[in-house]
Amino acid sequence: MGVLVCGVVVLTLICQSHSLDGATNPLHRFKRYQESASSEPNDCTTRTRQPMVLSKSGNFSLDVRMPGVSPTVSDTYLCVAVPVPTTRDAYIVDFEPHASMDTAHHMLLYGCGTPVSTTNYWDCGSVKGTCEDEASIMYAWARNAPPTRLPPDVGFKVGGKSRITYFVLQIHYGDVHAFSDHHRDCSGLTLRMTSKPQPFIAGMYLMMSVTTVILPGNKVTNADVACTYNSYPIYPFAFRTHTHKLGQVVSGYRIRDGKWTLIGRQTPQLPQAFYPATKGINVKYGDTLAARCVFTGEGRTTKTYIGGTSDDEMCNFYMMYYMESRHAAPFQECMEDGSKELFQNIPPEANVPITVPPEMMMHNMMHSAGAPSTPEHQDDMALLQPKREEEEVLDQEYHLEEVTDWPESPLQLGQVSGLALDSDDNLVIFHRGDHQWGVNSFDNSGKYQQESLGPIQQSTILVVDPVKGSVLKASGRNMFYLPHGITTDKDNNYWVTDVALHQVFKLSSDGRDKPLVVLGEAFEPGSDKEHFCKPTDVAVDPVTGNVYVSDGYCNARILKFSPEGKYLSHWGAGSSDRRRRVQFRIPHSLVFLPDRRELCVADRENGRIQCFVAESGEFVKEIKKQEFGGEVFAISYAPVHGGLIYAVNGESAYGRSAPLKGFVINYSTKEILDDFSPENAQEFGMPHDIVVTKDGRVFVGDAATDSVLKFSSDKAEHRSVKKGGIEVQEIEETETIIQTRLKPQHRVEVAVAKVQIPVATQQKTAEPVQEQPQKPQQQEDDKDKTLAKQTAQGVSPAVITTLLLIPLVVVISIGVLIRYRKNRMYGDGCEVKLEQTSSGGILGKLRGKAAGGLNLGNFFATHKGYTRQGFDRLSTEGSDQEKDDDNDTDSENEEYSAPPPPVGPSSSS
Repeated sequence: MGVLVCGVVVLTLICQSHSLDGATNPLHRFKRYQESASSEPNDCTTRTRQPMVLSKSGNFSLDVRMPGVSPTVSDTYLCVAVPVPTTRDAYIVDFEPHASMDTAHHMLLYGCGTPVSTTNYWDCGSVKGTCEDEASIMYAWARNAPPTRLPPDVGFKVGGKSRITYFVLQIHYGDVHAFSDHHRDCSGLTLRMTSKPQPFIAGMYLMMSVTTVILPGNKVTNADVACTYNSYPIYPFAFRTHTHKLGQVVSGYRIRDGKWTLIGRQTPQLPQAFYPATKGINVKYGDTLAARCVFTGEGRTTKTYIGGTSDDEMCNFYMMYYMESRHAAPFQECMEDGSKELFQNIPPEANVPITVPPEMMMHNMMHSAGAPSTPEHQDDMALLQPKREEEEVLDQEYHLEEVTDWPESPLQLGQVSGLALDSDDNLVIFHRGDHQWGVNSFDNSGKYQQESLGPIQQSTILVVDPVKGSVLKASGRNMFYLPHGITTDKDNNYWVTDVALHQVFKLSSDGRDKPLVVLGEAFEPGSDKEHFCKPTDVAVDPVTGNVYVSDGYCNARILKFSPEGKYLSHWGAGSSDRRRRVQFRIPHSLVFLPDRRELCVADRENGRIQCFVAESGEFVKEIKKQEFGGEVFAISYAPVHGGLIYAVNGESAYGRSAPLKGFVINYSTKEILDDFSPENAQEFGMPHDIVVTKDGRVFVGDAATDSVLKFSSDKAEHRSVKKGGIEVQEIEETETIIQTRLKPQHRVEVAVAKVQIPVATQQKTAEPVQEQPQKPQQQEDDKDKTLAKQTAQGVSPAVITTLLLIPLVVVISIGVLIRYRKNRMYGDGCEVKLEQTSSGGILGKLRGKAAGGLNLGNFFATHKGYTRQGFDRLSTEGSDQEKDDDNDTDSENEEYSAPPPPVGPSSSS
């Protein structure tokens, strides 16, 4: 007997060793998957022969699909394993399902280190299961549920240190009548992945009852689950409920200091998708998470237990959350029964069943059968989608307008070259005092020609109150020759550039003018690691303290330094860009995106904004718009509403300029949401830098007018309040006049109709007409009629009729004249359309990823009396993929329209 046991153990170890040999090398695993996926001689399998598709730098796609299966028995569970095609950290940011409810009851994606099998596919509904080690629930789909959009900057971490080296796709084929024609199924999903680190990692928290018994005939049975949360903070953003046929409503709550806060509540009889969780909720150490499922036992003749078959029941509340990557816990669970004392205080709403409208049920049936959705049904389904943050503020009015009474007292400034904000949102202005950049400032090699003028004697750095515009602090005397860019770090130190000195300085904000760090050699332009050539701007990583310098007018590169000023690396556009984009032409402004860990560059003469992974310099995206007119001078960033980029353009010396404006741009969609410029027929002279405060106020430094302009949305908000009164009436009157000029024929027809109506009828209908807003021409008609009535007392009907017809004849004459002039101006059949202005509601235009540790099938298989089958899963869909504009153009221009300098040697890595 002992010999037999030893033989079995040895055989098992040999099999496991063989399995692990194939799992050691990811490329070997991936090749094996490609071979096995294409082994079935079926048309649909051709879609899986090339599962990984490289899209752009750092981003790729992976198809995970069944290799043409044809199940013959209902309630069959089949699995296929697909290796993660990288040994480095990767992040799933989008799931695209390819399945129909007609074929697949549900599909579930697991992540694990060692799958049960690496063969073509296997029956995983038996004791075999999915993974040899712990399986993490990563994605699921069921019942044609609508997709869910997840927050940006959130991803499922796989590969690398995540211990997830394989994906296992499990599909439950419920009713195999769909395979009566013996066709083969290739259901599955596409994973959109990126190597770009995500600042937040998605996770799933499952609250699940395992002890509930539903008595037959009972109208109400409650299943209560509650656990104390004892980990790092999490931020729920979506929830999903799951029961089988008897579930009426499922609700999830956070309990803090005795107060119950709803996370989400839904009937599981609707499509079991993820719905938006309560906005702004968080869960921290010491909170209690609780859920209640309400069942009915009516119609049942026997007890119903928790289990995996369709005759059993389940009580699941899934909560999707994100948390900081350094604390990431991809899966958490709670299966403890809640105490009666605790649930005595549950809000009454948790006990109220949610009625499913019949039309929704009919829509579900139609949708599952593949019938086309009607517009109203599409609207219904749209209501089920969780909204992204930027979509939840669509109705708000937001348009930036100049604050003309700022500053309260004039600021004594020279050419304003740079703006920044300190930690208190005070405005920091960097200006040139009595020095100016002119055509004689530099020679052809970039060497400064006016050193004899000496440094600027005025205070070049002013800290200004953003509300009143008063000067709070001043510094920077006798230090600079031609200031350019400025930024602040987390300690409120100033990092500045001087294009005449070809240097970068770190200064304390305490007023002492002694530099803490100096980079570059004074008045010596160069292109090596120790020299700059007219550096333009600085950006600082608030976490690492690393410093990024745009260099600049000659070298067209970005350099990276440590907080102490040690050179780390540098890059230029095209060096790390596989599409070999045109290199920088004056990288003029920098901004660090702290929430995305990216560095964006205003590439001035190329008229574009380019963003890079700050750590590596890897290209991420490009924003280029015709509205920029070929010039982008400066950019700023606000991490709100999914990310907003603020930019100002500039005037080109080569006749391709667009109007000078400020722009608000959606980072994700690249859409211009708003544009703004000074009021009262004024214009920007040379908008040279831009910053945005935490409350959305925008400041623009103008180097041509030696001024700083402030813009705010307050005026737009005040104006919207007036819409019920005079301003709306003025708008209506304006529209009427335009209509009168462009459509005189309509006016003529109305006038003729009035002539044919008897006078008595006109008098009777005049009163209800007066209750409606009247058009200007109608008001004139009414005035004339009233005057005729007042002067016609005792006058014969013929005279009255004559007086009434006179204004009508005048209207007819005017209408014919306008019609004649219109035909002369536009020609017959010419259609004139009025277009809306591009400026306006920024937020009105805004449109703009979890690993788990519980294998529910294995869980029930290990508990007596339970089966593995019958689980409807969650459905998720992630973030959009970015597309880049390719219409790059080159131009050359020097500041102040000076002749363009010769292009110096560029450096790239």
